[in-house]
Amino acid sequence: MVMDLVSCQFLSSSLAIAFLLTLTLAQQPPLRHFCLDTSGNFTQNTTYETNLNALLSSFSRNSPSNHGFYNFSSGQPGSDRVNAVALCRGDLNSSTSDCFDCINTANAELRNRCPYQREAIIWYDFCMFRYTNRTILGVVEFTPNFYMQNSNNVVDVVAFNQALGSLLDKLRNAAASGTSLGKFATGSERVTPFQTVFARVHCTNDLTEYGCRSCLSQVFVYIPRYLDGKQGGRISLPSCNLRFEIVRFYNLTAADIDTQSPLPSNQPTIAEDSSTSSRTIIIIISVSVVAVCVLVIFSFIFIILRLRNRKLRRQKYEATEAADEITTDEITAPESLQYDFNTIRAATNGFSNANKLGQGGFGAVYKGTLAGGKLIAVKRLSSNSGQGELEFKNEVRLMANLQHRNLVRLLGFCLEGVERLLIYEFVPNGSLDKILFDPVKQTNLNWEIRYKIIEGIARGLLYLHQDSRLRIIHRDLKASNILLDAEMTPKIADFGMARLCAFDQTQGATSRIVGTYGYMAPEYVMHGQFSVKSDVFSFGVLVLEILNGQMNSGFRNGSSLEDLLSYAWRNWEAGTALDVVDPCLREGSRTDLMRCIHIGLLCVQKDVTRRPNMASLVLMLTSYSSTLPLPSEPAFVIYNRTPSAMQRSEDFNSGATASTQSRNDIASVSENELSITEMYPR
Repeated sequence: MVMDLVSCQFLSSSLAIAFLLTLTLAQQPPLRHFCLDTSGNFTQNTTYETNLNALLSSFSRNSPSNHGFYNFSSGQPGSDRVNAVALCRGDLNSSTSDCFDCINTANAELRNRCPYQREAIIWYDFCMFRYTNRTILGVVEFTPNFYMQNSNNVVDVVAFNQALGSLLDKLRNAAASGTSLGKFATGSERVTPFQTVFARVHCTNDLTEYGCRSCLSQVFVYIPRYLDGKQGGRISLPSCNLRFEIVRFYNLTAADIDTQSPLPSNQPTIAEDSSTSSRTIIIIISVSVVAVCVLVIFSFIFIILRLRNRKLRRQKYEATEAADEITTDEITAPESLQYDFNTIRAATNGFSNANKLGQGGFGAVYKGTLAGGKLIAVKRLSSNSGQGELEFKNEVRLMANLQHRNLVRLLGFCLEGVERLLIYEFVPNGSLDKILFDPVKQTNLNWEIRYKIIEGIARGLLYLHQDSRLRIIHRDLKASNILLDAEMTPKIADFGMARLCAFDQTQGATSRIVGTYGYMAPEYVMHGQFSVKSDVFSFGVLVLEILNGQMNSGFRNGSSLEDLLSYAWRNWEAGTALDVVDPCLREGSRTDLMRCIHIGLLCVQKDVTRRPNMASLVLMLTSYSSTLPLPSEPAFVIYNRTPSAMQRSEDFNSGATASTQSRNDIASVSENELSITEMYPR
């Protein structure tokens, strides 16, 4: 009787899942659509409307498909040409009516919703369809985008995120490499013995492997911001999409990656004798009762912790100097991050010089090995540095809440007596400056690696400025604060000088100037005004250094010491910008090199309002469809190099760390008087 009940429940569940997976498009409304004004509008009876109507009516069941991906155009090359792409889910057979009907309905619906826009896009559960007058084939595009979330929360957020992260990494690699179904992959991973997470990722088939990987990486960045702790959700971009749930929502295909542990081979089957079946049923019921009790207990604990965390999150951070004046007890990092001092001392062999990786302004960094063999990097702050203690508190407070592949990961900290230790993941290739500015080692940094470093730094800053739960201004971005892992992926480090802002705040002011001369924006050096655009300025200096292979503060042109920004600007004006590029990069793409010089000069413009934000910069680096604006003169450009002017320039760009100084002392380092324009909100 019990077995019949279990069988009936299993059958009804199977039928329900099958029904959900085979819903016809007529029963599904569109998930989201956008009518875009970026390309302008058109009027009736124009060439563009004729081409658009011809393109939409030309689609048929016989249209050539690449694993459910369609690409078609109508009209002569020019502003009136219409380009369109369509993408069906990889777990649908592109030859069936589901795929065709979805695209057919999508293009008709989009034309009704966006009657006069030159560019529009719509998503259904089965497909995506878009058209525009721009060239979009092979271009990675992140906007417009949208997300949808499951209203239910998971019980164990940490375990769920670990399982989901592991699964998504596997699916990203599989999709980017391409499968028998295109750039598509599905899979599952067990979270607990009682829960599994299922996920699907998909890129448009026109993307390269790198383009698909880049697009999905951007999608993954959005998960902590919009879907953290949720049992499911989806994020869709024009070039790629993702969905995950705790139930299987897709058809099984050859692209499925199942990472769950298989059941033991000696499990009893229905064909065994009735006594074995009865025992099995009793065991199942007993385990289910225990599991429900455990789940109720954990749910109660989770609710209490959730309410406590919400109370803590309601506390607002103030972007003032008082934010630095916190006590040790106010560090709200999880207790699981706190390490015992003796453990770290043993791991670093008593902080021996043999394990010393480097020395900074506030202390030394050591390599360590924990008992299990895990490598770590330990930052030991100087006990007699009051500023170092502020740096320590600031870094723990910020890094405990940040997680991104282009930020160095904080593993823990130690507070014991006068000892202040920060424990980080070990990054084997060290800091960028040790390789980039070494005449021998820099030859190992070919153009492909340098471009990867530039793009990775940009994505890390975008996360800090916009995509993380907090809005953070780094304030000390430079080559020595960029670490490189085994695959030369850049990781932004050293958040001791970073500032936390309210999420709707874009700028602040301070009377205490800290940072490194040569990377500091003029409005910060001279007036104490800092903003996300201050980091953009530092990023621009860093881009030009990566292209040139020399430090901004010690750039040599022949036998004379010069300023890199001035040199880059004069060559840009003279039409000889490629003279700025390191000779060992000559094998790189001339177009890519020129574009990066252009981007670097846009970042270091004297006028704050003309510098692009990081979202625009990431788009500039990953998409070539947009035209870049012309840069204006950078700050601190020197035209006449008199001895006195050269001396002032060398003092300013000495690379020394700035501490508290008077405004008059700081202002004297440059002859340029800069006006500060109020920043516009992003």
